[in-house]
Amino acid sequence: MSQTHNAADNTDRTPEQQEALHAIERLVAFALQNKLIEEADRDYSRNLLLEQFGFSEPYAGTLNESVPDGPQSLLDTLIDYGFEIGLIPENTDTYRDLLDAKIMGQLMARPSEVVRAFRHTEQTEGIEAATSQFYELSIHSNYIRMDRISKNVYWTQETPYGDMEITINLSKPEKSPKEIAMAKLLPPPVYPKCQLCRENVGYAGRVNHPARQNLRVIPLELNGEPWFFQYSPYVYYNEHCIIFHHDHVPMKLTKDTLRRLLAFVGEYPHYFIGSNADLPIVGGSILTHDHFQGGRHTFAIQNAKPEAVFRHAKAPGLTLSLVKWPMSVLRLASHDPAELLEAGNAVYEAWKVYSDPSVEIEAFSDVNGEQVPHNTVTPIVRRSADGGYEMDLVLRNNRTNDEHPEGIFHPHREMHHLKKENIGLIEVMGLAILPGRLKEELDGIADILAGDTQLSESAQASDHALNQHLRWTEELRERFGSNLNKEQAVALVQQEVGLKFAEILEHAGVYKYDEAGRQAFRRFVESMGYTE
Repeated sequence: MSQTHNAADNTDRTPEQQEALHAIERLVAFALQNKLIEEADRDYSRNLLLEQFGFSEPYAGTLNESVPDGPQSLLDTLIDYGFEIGLIPENTDTYRDLLDAKIMGQLMARPSEVVRAFRHTEQTEGIEAATSQFYELSIHSNYIRMDRISKNVYWTQETPYGDMEITINLSKPEKSPKEIAMAKLLPPPVYPKCQLCRENVGYAGRVNHPARQNLRVIPLELNGEPWFFQYSPYVYYNEHCIIFHHDHVPMKLTKDTLRRLLAFVGEYPHYFIGSNADLPIVGGSILTHDHFQGGRHTFAIQNAKPEAVFRHAKAPGLTLSLVKWPMSVLRLASHDPAELLEAGNAVYEAWKVYSDPSVEIEAFSDVNGEQVPHNTVTPIVRRSADGGYEMDLVLRNNRTNDEHPEGIFHPHREMHHLKKENIGLIEVMGLAILPGRLKEELDGIADILAGDTQLSESAQASDHALNQHLRWTEELRERFGSNLNKEQAVALVQQEVGLKFAEILEHAGVYKYDEAGRQAFRRFVESMGYTE
């Protein structure tokens, strides 16, 4: 437990205590400047932090420094001190993050006040201003860890389908082996049931669940139901938000799902919104809690061009396009959201039961006499530049076979050295989220292409990190040699990863980009009564 320090001046405090008190004062100033608190909250917020760190009186000196752009350096000082006095048992990222969120939670308005401020800005300045203000709050409160996100590796790669975006994600902290072992010993979570539940707001967290004292959410209504809006702590793109159900109910794609997506862009026209598919392999990482993802970002899929346009006699104001994209995308567009809803749902219902064995598409498998479904969609909705509505329905199938036990329409095994996880909503749209291990591994491959023969020999060992890339590395060396300079080699490796990502999306596409695939795709469209 922490000790209380009663000194009225600076003379009998240690340098560490002085630094901590100084950091508290500056952190309160940061919170005030960035509107996490108001002037009336200054003394109250300072006193909460003094109590938390065992002080009875504040910093006695004068603050001459400017307020920092972000809180992290001040938080690091306080967390270092917190470890010294026993506020956290170990100085690991997991425990540091638990204390980090607790500190920032002391420097924020209550949830009801944040909601009230959002509504006021929405009414007086509009929804764009309200979301911008809320996004800034989520950054300044350190809920969105910009210090970590800035370390992510990012580049774009030209492909036959447009410019793909590639990221190597370094923003999620790694757990130590001890923490992983501890988490396995803990009972299954009862409260909150998952990381998307509304009960996370203000939750202190634990080794196997992040702290959320600095999380704030905004209530909204979709299809007459209560939902919530928040930002992702790991923003993969600009204003990456999550819209989640009031209750812990499983994901299920229905006509109501499409209705909710259309309702959201009616209220938030500057954002897109999409849903992961609702089946294993092709679905998202959290299927136990119904949720969507959205944000303010233009993905490559949005810029992808139509290769054929169809119409339907029953929907005169609507177009359906086959999109030039490595996955199988139908784009429906209309100025009437009700017309778009009916057409989108009709496509979804038709696809769920559609089979075409000539291209390995089978809607059901018989498992012990039960018909197990395989077809679903990844839906994406946004507003068009002229105020209309667009809905991309990306056709998915989660069937497996002996050759591809992880999924026929899933990254195939020759791609697993780069990516073996599900292809979810964000990657469907053309933004690769690659594992953090690749930062060092790709750099090592670049070293080999730049002539590091010793590393090349070491990589032959089965336990070497580069061993899984051996076949690909050799292929690159045969094509480009091993006399590149390091800068050339890094650029080349990034280029090849970007092109591989386009191939990975091709693997996940149910209709392949060949003559048989395109003809089969048209057959499905025409089976619904559409004509070119």
